Amino acid sequence: MDGPPENDVCSICHATFHVPCQANCSHWFCASCILQVWDHGSALQACKCPLCRRPITLLVPSESASTLHRDSEVPEVLRRVEQYNRHFGQHVNGLLQRMQDLPFLLRRLLRDMTDPQRSLPFVIRARVYLAVFLSGIYVLSPMDLIPEGFLGIIGLLDDLIIMFICFLHVAALYRSVLLFRHGGS
Repeated sequence: MDGPPENDVCSICHATFHVPCQANCSHWFCASCILQVWDHGSALQACKCPLCRRPITLLVPSESASTLHRDSEVPEVLRRVEQYNRHFGQHVNGLLQRMQDLPFLLRRLLRDMTDPQRSLPFVIRARVYLAVFLSGIYVLSPMDLIPEGFLGIIGLLDDLIIMFICFLHVAALYRSVLLFRHGGS
């Protein structure tokens, strides 16, 4: 699913989506609506999601938005989305923000990697596979920083930390791909 849920409407204008965009919090909005929210706030900081109040640091237009170029305002709206992403896409504030973005980024990455119609750069795909493979080897190997044999369930802590670091790394890689695609640089 690359677009908003069927029979859903923009939570800002309460109309059907015109140039749908998904924010890093996974909520869908019309691109022009969420950009108006940004216009009415501070231009120097990312706007907050009207639903969950999280800072929106990345807007990803649906693939169907690029086919709407017949409409004269769509290219301008997509240009402003790219401008927004250039301003705020690099600003991920700390570990909490990265953790909150994990579900959004990992879900989209999994969809991009399993769908043959989508293109993910080979280097990024290889780095994702390598990170998952190496963390899997660490988790399955008998060598641990904190041995499970002596400490029991607490010994699994290092395995969880390695998996968590792997997920954060893979999400950061994919975020850079999304920024390149939808940030214009």
